[in-house]
Amino acid sequence: MKYLFIIPARGGSKGIPKKNIFEINGHPLIYYSISAALEVKKIIQDSKVIVSTDNEEIKEVSIKFGAEVPFIRPKELSDDKSKSIEYVNHAIKYFEENGKLFEHVVILQPTSPLRTFEDIFASIQTYETHKADSLISVYEEQTINEKIIYMQDGLYCKPADQLHNAGIRRQEDESFLVRNGAIYITKIDFFKEAQSLVSSKPLIYVMPKSKSINIDTPEDMLMAEKLLI
Repeated sequence: MKYLFIIPARGGSKGIPKKNIFEINGHPLIYYSISAALEVKKIIQDSKVIVSTDNEEIKEVSIKFGAEVPFIRPKELSDDKSKSIEYVNHAIKYFEENGKLFEHVVILQPTSPLRTFEDIFASIQTYETHKADSLISVYEEQTINEKIIYMQDGLYCKPADQLHNAGIRRQEDESFLVRNGAIYITKIDFFKEAQSLVSSKPLIYVMPKSKSINIDTPEDMLMAEKLLI
C-alpha cells in the first residue's frame, strides 16, 4: 500500500488531562485529525488511517470516528521519554508481520487541529512532485529573531546574537521558517535506514502561522477553539 497515516495519541498528558479526547467545539480533539486524514484516504485509496495509542478510551473514540486502531501501543513506547521513531517503527513492524507493506508514512499529531484535509493533500502532492525523502510543515516567522532572543544567566542574560544591541532594525532581517508539527511525510525506506522522520534537507509545506497552533496548554486549547469554525 502507498501511505500509512499514523495519528499518535498517548493517554498520558500532564498539561491537559485526556488532552487527545478533550472536547473542543463539540468534538474530541483527535476528531479533527481523523476526519481530515479520512478525507485524504477517499482520494488516495491505497492508504490506511490508524491511531497509535496506549489507551482504551482513545481507541474507542478513534474507532467511533472512523480510524483503525489495529493494536494497543506498548506502555514502554508511550511515556514522556518515548521518541516518535519508536511508535513509527512499532507500527511499520506490526503491518509487515501481517503482510502489509507501505511506501510512505504520514504523521498527523492530534495537537494540530487547524491543519485541514487541503493541507494534507497539498503537502502529499508537493512531496510526490519533488520525490523527496521527507516533508515537514512549517510557518513563516517574521516577528521573532535571534536579535531579540536571550538565555538567562542568573540575574542577567546572554544574547543569542552579538548584534542584539547594534541598533539594527528587526524589519531588515530575513524571516525564517518554524516547524509546526502538523504534518510529517517520510519515505519508509529512508526512515528505516536513517531512523529519522526528517531528512537533512526536508521539503517544506508552508502553512499560515494562524493555523500552526500546537496544543500543549489550556491557553492553546482556548485559542484553537476560537479559530476552529
